[in-house]
Amino acid sequence: MLLALLHLLRGMLTIALVFPRLSQEQRELRVQDWSARLLACLGIELVVQGPAQVQGPLLLVANHLSWLDITALHAARYCRFVSKADVARWPLIGKLASGVGTLFIERSVRRDALRVVRHMADSLKAGQVLAVFPEGTTGDGEQLLPFHANLLQSAISASAPVQPVALHYMDRPSGARSKAPSYVGGETLLASIWRTVRDPGVVAIVRFGEPQSAAGKERRSWAVELKTSIASLIEDASQSKVKHRSGLLE
Repeated sequence: MLLALLHLLRGMLTIALVFPRLSQEQRELRVQDWSARLLACLGIELVVQGPAQVQGPLLLVANHLSWLDITALHAARYCRFVSKADVARWPLIGKLASGVGTLFIERSVRRDALRVVRHMADSLKAGQVLAVFPEGTTGDGEQLLPFHANLLQSAISASAPVQPVALHYMDRPSGARSKAPSYVGGETLLASIWRTVRDPGVVAIVRFGEPQSAAGKERRSWAVELKTSIASLIEDASQSKVKHRSGLLE
């Protein structure tokens, strides 16, 4: 926990003092490296599966399980997240999220959603890689929550591909789904973090699917198709077997 806290502080100093002198590409590499190191501080192994599209424009669409999801996906590849505005007010984490380019949305204000969709479309047209959690909140991992389709309009407007991504946490000793990083219902963030760092066998699996184009689809029907794709990717990730000595997955 102490190592993770020191790493968070180091990240804030990097954003404040180093980022102004770096190019965008250098910032993205720093964010990816910092995220991978944070996972290491927490004792979590990262495994990336599938083809991660290198260049934008691209919208990543992923399932949402934990506070750990953003760090795991950032460690796999850089992207700009769209997050609820509450995160911007979290101690330390809010500053870090703002510093790496997160787009914040006031979900209770319909007009703000329209603003964010326009901003996302402009960012995609500029060749950026964005990421959203269409469930809107964290789930228990047993089944996906309904997908909200509003933010998919940005990809349709920008004629940008969407890549489905499955996030899955595995318990290394048993190979079963790990519930340690869970963050649902009445669970507190601190309790979830403490449970995660006390478990030495958590493996974070990020599995990328094939990018899809809208091809004339309406956003609601596309959301249903993407939900099905992610469910299939989660099943594939859950069937992966850890090789205990090499740390690789079959």
